[in-house]
Amino acid sequence: MRAFFTPRLKRILKIVLLAYAGIGIAGYYLQDVLILHPVQLAPEAKYSFPQPFEEINWQIDEKTSFHIVQFPTPDSIKKGVVLYFHGNRENINRYARFAPQFTQAGFEAWMADYPGFGKAQGKATEALMYQEAIQLYQLARKKYTPQQIIIYGKSIGTGVAAYLASERDCRHLILETPYYSMQSLVKPLFWMYPLKSMLHFQFPTHQYIPKITAPITILHGTRDGVIRYGNAQQLQPLLKPGDQFITIEGGSHNNLQDYPLMRATIQQILLAK
Repeated sequence: MRAFFTPRLKRILKIVLLAYAGIGIAGYYLQDVLILHPVQLAPEAKYSFPQPFEEINWQIDEKTSFHIVQFPTPDSIKKGVVLYFHGNRENINRYARFAPQFTQAGFEAWMADYPGFGKAQGKATEALMYQEAIQLYQLARKKYTPQQIIIYGKSIGTGVAAYLASERDCRHLILETPYYSMQSLVKPLFWMYPLKSMLHFQFPTHQYIPKITAPITILHGTRDGVIRYGNAQQLQPLLKPGDQFITIEGGSHNNLQDYPLMRATIQQILLAK
C-alpha cells in the first residue's frame, strides 16, 4: 500500500482534491451571480413603455421590496389577468414588449420584478420569489376569479409560476422554456458535488407539475442552448391528459416569440372561452 501511494501520486491526489474543493467553494459562493443577472434601478427611475402602465411597490422589510408593473387592456372590458414571471436577466424593461400580446386579447399583464431586479430592493431568494408570487395572486383575486387568472412563467420564472399554480387555482399555466429542476440543469457539469445541499435555488418544477389541476401548456425550442430541450422533455410524462407540450422546431431560448406556432398557441389560450 505504501508503495502504491508514491510521492508523485500523492501530489496528483493533492492537486485533484484542492481543485475539487476550490471549484466547489467558488461555485457555492458565486452561484447567485452565475444564475441571476439583474439590472437594478433607482426607486425614482422612470419607465418609458409605449403602452399605459401602473406601478406597485411592496415593502417587505427595511432592505427588501417587491415591484410590480401592471399593463391594462386598451378598453374597459377585461377578460382577466396574466401574472407574468420573467427570466433571470435585467428587469421588466426587457420583458415589457411581451405585454401587448396579452392586453390586446383582453387580459391585463402584471409583471413582477424579483428583489434586486429593477426597482425591487434586496436580494432574490427562492423563498422570496415564491412569497412575491403568492402576494401578486392575492392582489389579482381582489379583481378576478381563479378562472380569469392565467399564470405565465419564462425561463427561471417557470419554477415560480409552477409553484404558484400548484398552490392556487388558475385558468391556465403557461411555461415558456421550463426546466425539470435547477439540480438537473447543473448536474451534467457538477455531478460530483452534493447539489441538493449546495444550491441556493432548487426550483423543483417536476414536484409542482403533478399537483397542478389547471391546464398546462409548455413551449420549448429544440435549439435552446440555455435550458436544453431534453431537460424540459422530462416534464412531459408528468403532464395530465389535456395538457400540452409544444415543440418549437429550431427555436432557441430567447426567440420563441418569432415563431408563428408560439404566437398562435398563446392566442388560442387567451381567446378560449
